[in-house]
Amino acid sequence: MTTSWSYTRGLHDLGNSVYAYLQPTGSWGWSNAGIVTDGESALLIDTLYDLKLTQEMLDTMRRSIPAAAHIETVVNTHGDGDHCHGNQLVADALIIASKRAAEQMMKEPPPEILTKMVEHAPQGPEGDFMRETLGAFDFRGITLTMPQKTFEQSLTLFVGDKRVELIEVGPAHTPGDTLVYVPEDRTIFTGDILFIGGHPIVWAGPISNWLHACDRILDLDVVTIVPGHGPITDKNGVREVKSYLEYIYAEARSRYEKGMSAFDAARDIVLTPYNAWINGERIVANVAAAYREFSGVSEPENVHKLFAQMAHVYYGTTTNSSLK
Repeated sequence: MTTSWSYTRGLHDLGNSVYAYLQPTGSWGWSNAGIVTDGESALLIDTLYDLKLTQEMLDTMRRSIPAAAHIETVVNTHGDGDHCHGNQLVADALIIASKRAAEQMMKEPPPEILTKMVEHAPQGPEGDFMRETLGAFDFRGITLTMPQKTFEQSLTLFVGDKRVELIEVGPAHTPGDTLVYVPEDRTIFTGDILFIGGHPIVWAGPISNWLHACDRILDLDVVTIVPGHGPITDKNGVREVKSYLEYIYAEARSRYEKGMSAFDAARDIVLTPYNAWINGERIVANVAAAYREFSGVSEPENVHKLFAQMAHVYYGTTTNSSLK
């Protein structure tokens, strides 16, 4: 993957009044956002994980983009907190998400619970991992601010005279993932369908749907691609993510057919081709999702169990049988 875009924190002008807002390193919670403008109209794509980060982003946009002074529309690409926790700071805008994304938001742990989880995290790998992934964020004062408008499959919006297409491709990363496509500018914001330079994580699946989502992006006339996490990319970045998912899917399948447990399979799969990618511990969640798909189980894995398993993979510690 080679692009000319630098991967630095803050606002990046993509041309023709479209901007990305990036948060390196793109690891847990460090998500990207964007803004599409035309004349005095502005559409914000995602808010950030806490109020401080979201306010910093909004202030940066308003200093540089006149139309950002009054954001009329907000699109949440999915229901994870690092893409919607800042919604209350733009509550005067029309907030839009897919119906399934909105349903996910209602089911997510309240932000104050995340604070307590960090404050009371136990000693040892599991607690250390929780502090590592969540400790940089301040979840105090966040009020869940839901979308006022939802859609299924697709929705066309206009920012001034500029057309913006919302394309639902979930369930994949989460139940209701949405792509935000700006045809005139050959630009797309993918939410967490793309993690560039880092292992994606399959919370919902099926992986086969995620592969279809990658194909959907590849079929579009796009040049500039803003992922949910990681640097700005192009279609080569999409192909890399698709290749990763295909590899994990095939490797998990062979071990499933041999009768290995999902956790043992995750630890057994060779990740050498992806050594440069961050968040390799996510292999645990991804194999678990593949196993659910193979066995026809629709219920998601226990998130606390997955985090415990990922913690031990992250720190390279020995696990006991209760984690399997």
